Amino acid sequence: MKNYIGAIDQGTTSTRFMVFDKDVRVVARAQKEHRQIYPRPGWVEHDADEILRRTHEVIAEVLQQEGLQPADFAAIGITNQRETAVVWERKTGRPVANAIVWQDTRVADEVTRLAKSGGQDRFRAQTGLPLSTYFSGLKLR
Repeated sequence: MKNYIGAIDQGTTSTRFMVFDKDVRVVARAQKEHRQIYPRPGWVEHDADEILRRTHEVIAEVLQQEGLQPADFAAIGITNQRETAVVWERKTGRPVANAIVWQDTRVADEVTRLAKSGGQDRFRAQTGLPLSTYFSGLKLR
């Protein structure tokens, strides 16, 4: 019988893995920070490979702590930074560049330009969202 549920919390400053039992008690946890990269003022990036390594490390640490196997889990949930964006190369599975973090404001001039020519809500009907440096669409472009 699968007795545990895992949770990967990939946050802005760290990655954490927690294991819960059937009574939703925390059985084990591990957390590792990752670097914050600031290539220019207003720019915030993360190394996507480092985040993936940290995820593997915290899972391995918890499994070892408690002597657990993947087969012991009924499910594993994931929560993440949401608007942080990374593009992966399809053939290699490697990131094309660092992830652009939700806090990054490099598209501020583009947001201002778009708002001047169509208003802050110019895309709200299609997306449900106002123009903002927070969202990943312009960052990906």
